[in-house]
Amino acid sequence: MNTWAIVLAAVSSFMLGGLWYSPLLFGKVWNKENGGVEQNAHPAKVFGISFLFSLLAAYCFAVWIGPAPDLLMAVHAGALAGFGFVAASFGINYQFAQRSFKLWLIDGGYHLVQFMLFGLILGLWH
Repeated sequence: MNTWAIVLAAVSSFMLGGLWYSPLLFGKVWNKENGGVEQNAHPAKVFGISFLFSLLAAYCFAVWIGPAPDLLMAVHAGALAGFGFVAASFGINYQFAQRSFKLWLIDGGYHLVQFMLFGLILGLWH
């Protein structure tokens, strides 16, 4: 596995999340759909743990697609993982939790793009 490509994939996920959930894109709607409750957790803890999860996801995805994936296959695998595994699993949970379809679109959409970025980076840089 290309360690630097995995780290870059994790960084891309982290940066995408910062933009995706910012007021510029979906942050205001996401907060409203979550009940408008402000989070009081320490930012360093939230961002640190989030980055570790991004790194874990990027590493696991890299292991899944192998050390030298074809670009198209890697991006396709990213779409399958993001939408077929993560967003679909969120969909099940969101139905039981009575969460909105709009919230599912925001969260599921983030993971679709996240894993497609993983595929793009790992497919280009191996």
